Amino acid sequence: MDYPRPCGCKGRRTCLSCEAELGILRSDFYTTFQHSDSYVYCPLCSKIYPGWDVEKVMNEHSAVPSHRGTAGEEYGGVYIDLNFLSMEEETQLLDALDEMPWDVSQSGRRKQNFGPKTNFKKTRLKAGQFAGFPRSTEFVQRRFANVPLLATFQTIEQCSLEYDPERGASIDPHIDDCWIWGERIVTVNLLSDSVLTMSLHRNADGKSKYNLNFVDQYRDRLLAELVDEQTLASYENRIVRIPMPRRSLLVLYGPPRYQWEHSVLREDICDRRVCLAYREFTPTYLQGGSDFSQSEVIFERAKQFWDHRTETVAS
Repeated sequence: MDYPRPCGCKGRRTCLSCEAELGILRSDFYTTFQHSDSYVYCPLCSKIYPGWDVEKVMNEHSAVPSHRGTAGEEYGGVYIDLNFLSMEEETQLLDALDEMPWDVSQSGRRKQNFGPKTNFKKTRLKAGQFAGFPRSTEFVQRRFANVPLLATFQTIEQCSLEYDPERGASIDPHIDDCWIWGERIVTVNLLSDSVLTMSLHRNADGKSKYNLNFVDQYRDRLLAELVDEQTLASYENRIVRIPMPRRSLLVLYGPPRYQWEHSVLREDICDRRVCLAYREFTPTYLQGGSDFSQSEVIFERAKQFWDHRTETVAS
């Protein structure tokens, strides 16, 4: 089970295809989370409120100006722009993405990956065949400059991810690698609404996961201070449901980036959803960092944009 199956899954990750064909019992995070205290993040006031149903909570709150009379809790490290793209821009972007080939990925997803070659276990980085990004997506990166939180963001990896309910697409709770990918986790959501479910990361077996040990090398350069153990303990048995509306921009940083795992539940994929995920380097690979010599060529390639209709470029 540790080797990739024809559907793209391996290990504990499954989709409807391999579950049916091989009789694999999938990890049921939905049921597990149902036994937790659930909260919904509201992008209108940047606070969390008790509840599971994102749409219901948002509708209730949007009817109350500034949420007067309600008592939300702080949940920092999340930024949402509900109107990042127009309907026309979304259509043009999706048409261009679908003109390029999709590769199978784990958990019923498909992907298009543009970025350097990384080995997370051995912490090795190579430029590989990375030659920049499709020109049809360039305007998305350019628009980041209009978001104060992303003013210094330098895209190094852009990944298109497709979630289709017919394949049982999802992504298990995880934290993005901390050796190579920087603090800001950026996602542009397309085609349908969905939800990002946050669950507190606890290192039960004592082994370092996600290369989290690397965070100590650049902790003093984070945009948001991480919370202490006592504060984390107050969130035990709690999940936070973050809305990902169609055409919105979502940025995670600080505690949600490093101290919470994020997932997309199969039950939250009702229609085809496509997202663009953007990653930056950790400070050690930025100019002035100890490993900048390994990333300098990659930064130059990341400035390039090519026409997918006239150029054939390996990702």
